[in-house]
Amino acid sequence: MSVTLDGDKSGSVPDRARTFVRGPRPEAVPALVGTACAAVGLIDVTAGVFPRFRHSRMHSLAEVLPGALGPFAAALSLSAGVLLLLLAHGLKRRKRRAWRAAVVLLPAGALAQFSYRHSVLGTLVSLTLCYLLVRHRSEFAALPDPRSRWRALANFVLLGAGSLGLGLVIVSAHPRRLVGSPSIADRLQHVLYGLFGFEGPVDYAGDTSWTVAYSLGALGLLTAVTTIYLAFRPEHPAARLTEDDEAGLRALLERHGGRDSLGHFALRRDKAVVFSPSGKAAVCYRVVSGVMLASGDPIGDVEAWPGAIERFMDEARAHSWAPAVMGCSETGGEVWTRETGLTALELGDEAVVDVADFSLAGRAMRNVRQMVKRIERGGYETRVRRVADISEAELARIRRAAADWRGTDTERGFSMALGRIGDSADQDCFIATAHKADEHGADSPYGDLKAVLHFVPWGTDGMSLDLMRRDRSADPGMNELLIVASLQAAPRLGITRVSLNFAMFRSALARGEKLGAGPVLRVWRGLLIFLSRWFQIESLYKFNAKFRPRWEPRFVVYRTARDLPRISLAAMQAEGFVNFALPRPLARRLPVGPRRPCAHVPPPAGGQGARAA
Repeated sequence: MSVTLDGDKSGSVPDRARTFVRGPRPEAVPALVGTACAAVGLIDVTAGVFPRFRHSRMHSLAEVLPGALGPFAAALSLSAGVLLLLLAHGLKRRKRRAWRAAVVLLPAGALAQFSYRHSVLGTLVSLTLCYLLVRHRSEFAALPDPRSRWRALANFVLLGAGSLGLGLVIVSAHPRRLVGSPSIADRLQHVLYGLFGFEGPVDYAGDTSWTVAYSLGALGLLTAVTTIYLAFRPEHPAARLTEDDEAGLRALLERHGGRDSLGHFALRRDKAVVFSPSGKAAVCYRVVSGVMLASGDPIGDVEAWPGAIERFMDEARAHSWAPAVMGCSETGGEVWTRETGLTALELGDEAVVDVADFSLAGRAMRNVRQMVKRIERGGYETRVRRVADISEAELARIRRAAADWRGTDTERGFSMALGRIGDSADQDCFIATAHKADEHGADSPYGDLKAVLHFVPWGTDGMSLDLMRRDRSADPGMNELLIVASLQAAPRLGITRVSLNFAMFRSALARGEKLGAGPVLRVWRGLLIFLSRWFQIESLYKFNAKFRPRWEPRFVVYRTARDLPRISLAAMQAEGFVNFALPRPLARRLPVGPRRPCAHVPPPAGGQGARAA
């Protein structure tokens, strides 16, 4: 499909593509400086911990690096080494704050070289590196990432644990100087005392006690100073969808929402948005671990997409974020790659059922037909309604049931999850429910409710599956029952197409099981089946295939192959499969709701799953 460009953009497509290819990619100087800082930090830490290293053949190299500072070499090497290691990643990402810290640290290291060791060469190395940073200061202009003061607690825990481990190494690195044979408990106690500046139970011969004490004190001071800095620095909170942003997106969806089944999920409120200069298109995203992760296609007029994409890439370049798009359509992938020079990779297929073609008749639908009939004979009834037609009391009961029936403690979903049920702004969404009266119904907080499916609008004539939840005590097959009920009720609701689950690597699974499949394809299919033990890749594909859908390919768009591990980790964090957050009692609660995860749901026939993306 070709896309015509309008006046929302400036310059030709090739010019913009070249700009984007150059702009977001890491520059040579920041990458080199960051790598150098990491190497220097490791050598400095090693020089501070192991006394033999400072007197080995590496001594001539170590003494000219920041941190090897005469009689206080151990403590200062540890401090400078740890700080440089902490700064290295920020320098590679061209962060302005990391540059400022390095510019302050390096002259201090040069002064220490000259004052304590009288090393002219060491002083020159520090000043030269500082000069290179100042000379190329324009390369380090990236703005801060979203953050909160909870980072201070995380820093205290992680750096404190690292200091404790490194302190044990320091205490044990002088075996010939130890007085007696202190136990592990004595050494651990000595480290804990030393981090707070007190003398511990372990004793050494000669001046080694001072070396160990200064080293441990430096680690404790470093942990305290960095924690205090993170606690009191200005907060830069993660972006949220404002009321004006949401109003603008709803206006775009009203005019162009029928193009992409994922369009309505742009209204998830823990995303940020950038609009094109004309306001006719927008890209929604979230920043996770340095990855600017967009989901689905841009919202709005296809001809205005390049303008929104340009704003997205400008934002990524300004913050030195790695740009990526999860789950875009073939048209979206073509526009993204053409406008930015990024690369697209097929991720899987979305199952779409055309209501007019759906029927339970025929041999191919026999299993589904028999399962549905069996459940209906068991006394279950179904209701498919718009949210506007459901009372607030029943909506509250549905919300409570969906939360309680969630299969995990972590809410999952990002690219294909709305994050809420029954909101006053979502009156055009659809809810399918299964009910069965039993002897426990009067005592249940959910009444006779046994299962819930939630759909979001897909234009004016479609709906897109958001989540699937069921009572664990209900009969198997609740999801199949409600999907069939939704498809059968679709004509009454004016729906002609229904988007179901997303099947990761569907084509590989389908082709790999056919006669004549090659060895590479069979090995790839075998790996996917193995991974399905944890991610339910195969079972989700087979569940979708029950309803005889047509398959629409979806793509991931990325910058280079080197970014794929980062993007994969960021996507798993966004979808809720990897969680680096603080423990629940300490973490700030965010308005993240029902899930429609990216790669995995519990077995659809019997679990509390959701649509996968």
